[in-house]
Amino acid sequence: MSAASRAPLCSTSRNRSRRAALTAAAGGAVAALLLSACTSGGTAGGGGDTNFVMGKDGISTAKKGTRAAAPDLSGKSVAGGQLDIAAYKGKVVVLNVWGSWCAPCRAEAPGFQKVYTDLKDQGVQFVGINTLDTSNDNALAFEKQQGITYPSLSDPKGKLLLRFKKGTLSLQAIPSTLVIDREGKIAARSLAALSEDRLRKMIAPVLAEK
Repeated sequence: MSAASRAPLCSTSRNRSRRAALTAAAGGAVAALLLSACTSGGTAGGGGDTNFVMGKDGISTAKKGTRAAAPDLSGKSVAGGQLDIAAYKGKVVVLNVWGSWCAPCRAEAPGFQKVYTDLKDQGVQFVGINTLDTSNDNALAFEKQQGITYPSLSDPKGKLLLRFKKGTLSLQAIPSTLVIDREGKIAARSLAALSEDRLRKMIAPVLAEK
């Protein structure tokens, strides 16, 4: 075989190798991001003065008059259509950041649905933020499997989380949960998965406020 006839084969082989290397690198980067984000006990939230005081139970709270306002959180929902948490002003909003790829998110989901069912008639609204999911179908399957009936915003690239004041939420701490008071301000935060009991204790003081 002549050198000329061998050249295309070598070029094709090099291109295949290059494509394989790029695919592996991209897959590794995504896997690393998901692994670092999904945590059962994260405490990272960045710097910034958010007036949170950490309790012994790992839940941070902010007193009335010192709370930061929640940012505009609106956009496409996982189920389709538009969703805007501003529509729930006047209610206590429980905001849960989750991903279908996250094991601690799956573990806490049944408790969240149970608490939502118990409290929705008392002026409490749950809203999810589904983040870093590569497919909306995965998010829909998660909601169906876990029996989740409250709505979630779709945030595949984490852009909604970047709207929060520095030090409030982090892509390296998923799942995360915020309790937003009736005035639309952030009253409590957890940067780790929550049991049903801890979630109830997190909500109760804010719900009791007048």
